[in-house]
Amino acid sequence: MDQSTYALHETLEVHEIAAFKTVCLTKSKTMQLLISDPELKQILKDDVQLSTRQLQELGGLLSNTQQGR
Repeated sequence: MDQSTYALHETLEVHEIAAFKTVCLTKSKTMQLLISDPELKQILKDDVQLSTRQLQELGGLLSNTQQGR
């Protein structure tokens, strides 16, 4: 499916997911500073990297959708 053919409610859903993922990313980054357990710190570091990639993908979807309008 072409990204520019998303309905408005689908675009808003992607925007909402991106906003939620941004909050999760911020929390993981902040918690890394407070955690002393190395295993948990690594889990949070991995989450930050994954969340960053996911936000880039969501941002790409949103920019493609906006260009198509």
